[in-house]
Amino acid sequence: MADSRTLPQPPPGGTPTVLVIGGGASGNAVTILLRRAGIAVDLIEAKPDWNATTGSGITLQGNALRVLRELGVWEQVEASGYAFGSLGVTAPDGTVMFVAEDIQTGGEDLPATLGMQRPQLQQLLIDTVRASGADVRLGTTAESLEQDADGVSVRFSDGSEGRYDLVIGADGLNSATRAEIGITDKPEPTGMAIWRIAAPRPESVTRTDLAYGGPAYIAGYCPTSENTIYAYLVEGCRDRASTDPATYADEMRRLAQGYGGVWPEITEHITDPKKVNYTRFDHLLVEDSWHRGRVVLIGDAAHCCPPTLAQGAAMSLEDALVLAELLTSGRDWDGELFQAYYDRRIPRVRTVVAASMQIGQWQLDGVRDADMAGLVGRTMNLLKERP
Repeated sequence: MADSRTLPQPPPGGTPTVLVIGGGASGNAVTILLRRAGIAVDLIEAKPDWNATTGSGITLQGNALRVLRELGVWEQVEASGYAFGSLGVTAPDGTVMFVAEDIQTGGEDLPATLGMQRPQLQQLLIDTVRASGADVRLGTTAESLEQDADGVSVRFSDGSEGRYDLVIGADGLNSATRAEIGITDKPEPTGMAIWRIAAPRPESVTRTDLAYGGPAYIAGYCPTSENTIYAYLVEGCRDRASTDPATYADEMRRLAQGYGGVWPEITEHITDPKKVNYTRFDHLLVEDSWHRGRVVLIGDAAHCCPPTLAQGAAMSLEDALVLAELLTSGRDWDGELFQAYYDRRIPRVRTVVAASMQIGQWQLDGVRDADMAGLVGRTMNLLKERP
């Protein structure tokens, strides 16, 4: 039986108005949930294309799939992606060292893990936002936020203005909203970076396999459909200014050639530098409350971590679910409600950020006897609980 929640109607006294800044996973998700409850939502996104073509692949674990089911897109996600239930660890030459069963963090009726092409997930969420009736403006940013006791007045980059009961900052890692409301926390590099590319799926790839060591810290791949995978290599962070984007394919291919198994087949497709993405790992955790007055942060605007546990998108989606549940609970939209949101989220998010950072630090420090399996198991068992 589907694990679903019926969101109650918004508080009495007229239809509340909400501005969502940012159309990534968390911004799209909270928009869908609030519109379902009858709340008027405007969503603005800085990118004119709504990031509909950005990225190679994404690994979604059960607790992320649980939220996608709440959003009403699970059937499309299931049809578009590639579900699996185990994780392999290999030597750099491709020899399988062991295979572990993944923990079903979303419940027994959802796969433990599903890989998907990131643009397809974004397009599904975009289509659902548009179908919800939200007012969407692309290529638009919030230039200023002026708060008083009753709401927030917003001036937009196109010269227009708006008035809202609540503003939700879902504008990502380098959130302008976070800075605008006086939260001074900024993302910091972890010392690692990742090369990513989408490629055809070798027939033998039916799960994620990870190799630790070799030319990179981690070499891995994840099936994203019957026909595709995304492959990635994690190395020490380099100065991007010293690496010409035109050489990205050469650089990734050079690292990939140090790995066996299916990597030679994958490497054949690392040819176009425009299809290779290079990104450093950052971390952020706003330990103070995630709101100031009637402006509240969700997703990467409040926290992010390296993808060593593949929980970044899941944490952002859970933020949206919890905040929407509270906003539609009939309670007053006040400091107590926003503090309740923070209190529910911070222990879980803090655990994920700390575990993700620890796994990366073990790699940077060359620790070979770390209890990685124990750390992952403890964290994933915690995530089986509903957020």
